Amino acid sequence: MHAEPAPRVKVLWIARLEYRFHAWRERRSRARGLRPSVSAYPGYGGEDWVRVLGRVLIVPPVRTRRRTRHRGEDIGVRGWRSFAAVPVGYAHVTVTIDGVSHDVVADRGGVVDTVLPARLQPGWQPLTMTVEGSEPFETRVFVVGADVRFGVISDVDDTVMVTALPRPLVAAWNSFVLDEHARQPVPGMAVLLERLVRESPGAPVVYLSTGAWNVAPTLQRFLRRHLFPPGALLLTDWGPTHDRWFRSGRAHKEENLRRLAREFPQVSWVLIGDDGQHDDALYTAFTSENPERVRAVAIRRLSSAEAVLAGGRTAVDDHSAAAVPWVTGDDGAALLDRLAEIGVLDADGVGGPA
Repeated sequence: MHAEPAPRVKVLWIARLEYRFHAWRERRSRARGLRPSVSAYPGYGGEDWVRVLGRVLIVPPVRTRRRTRHRGEDIGVRGWRSFAAVPVGYAHVTVTIDGVSHDVVADRGGVVDTVLPARLQPGWQPLTMTVEGSEPFETRVFVVGADVRFGVISDVDDTVMVTALPRPLVAAWNSFVLDEHARQPVPGMAVLLERLVRESPGAPVVYLSTGAWNVAPTLQRFLRRHLFPPGALLLTDWGPTHDRWFRSGRAHKEENLRRLAREFPQVSWVLIGDDGQHDDALYTAFTSENPERVRAVAIRRLSSAEAVLAGGRTAVDDHSAAAVPWVTGDDGAALLDRLAEIGVLDADGVGGPA
């Protein structure tokens, strides 16, 4: 008896066109003598596995600026440079963890997102990634200990960074034109996240955003520059999928929230977002499905000017009767005070979340 062949997945024509365009760009870049490299991103894991994240790219050479760079100065980068690199689809990547090498294959857009076996100690641990004999690129994964019961999941746009992303023209300006040093942090959010982590040693931090992987290096520099605690980045790949013209940012967040709940069933999360996109609806659905997996929800209210740029606010539902506590505030300081009032943070700055 012969097994029936698996049905072929119909791929949208725009997705096929995108892949052919990037394949053409890759051939041109290789003809110029350029070779792929791996841009690796911070991931996370448990005590016997890790989720490895990265992207294979051919990066065009950058002309050095003539102006003098003073010691310790971090010269700004225009956003469009992040999108000029050529993604290398289906590239073979070697990931080395604790001396053990694993061969993995990137997806059609050059993205590496895979789970590999590894027995590592809790905390930040290094790994390296190489492609086609390139120099090893080192990154880190945060290993969550089996005894950890608390973690933080935070949105990025208009939650930790003022971007007003939903408006297409503003999004394009922020992504392609604006010097990264012009991006501003939301006041008090770095202090809030740092307090949450400091009061619960070993707690993972996950930055979950609808932003593109292209901006990951810029985002990492932004977080370091403004003293946000380091954490795993879960971004997405803009462009068409096999059945959609554009990837769904909301679906990306929903899938990763559910995945984190499955991977760390012992962890209760503080979910942090804002009222400018769909965070209220997303977090409401997640807390309804997994009330035991959520310690609290903190929603930042956009200012009037930010709300105009973001295309308005989403209505935040009444959560006074919810099993999971919800708090709102205009900035990180207000959210910190509200979380302290409900016992998630120690008002005196000592101790840790329950």
